[in-house]
Amino acid sequence: MNYYLLFKSLHLISVISWMAGLLYLPRLFVYHAETRSDNKIKKTFKTMERRLFFYIMNPAMILSWFFGILLILTIGTESLTYLWLQLKLVMVIFLTTYHFFLFYCLKSLRQNNSKYSSRFYRIINEVPTLLLISIIFVVVYKPL
Repeated sequence: MNYYLLFKSLHLISVISWMAGLLYLPRLFVYHAETRSDNKIKKTFKTMERRLFFYIMNPAMILSWFFGILLILTIGTESLTYLWLQLKLVMVIFLTTYHFFLFYCLKSLRQNNSKYSSRFYRIINEVPTLLLISIIFVVVYKPL
């Protein structure tokens, strides 16, 4: 069995799931922040946000890291000397930091204590897109 291809496939599936959550959660925050007085709708957003984060995004992030590490171990830890892999890891660390920032935002919205506007959430919604595009180009072109 080719473990490299297995781990690569599982890594890609995990990353796609994680990215879907990273792109969708801030969009939910936009709608949540724009909801003024309807507590029933706010409660619905809180439930959707919580489930997305804990049931999809967290497991997908953990599996992305897990299978990514297995990929590195499969091709050999000397691959950590490659510039493209170092750049990818830095960007994935930024994505992970962004993930936990979204958790902070989720907690603030859950407590009705968010200091951010819907415009702010619209802007930060572009962060994972830019990082994803950068990661793809780095992995495909593999700069030395």
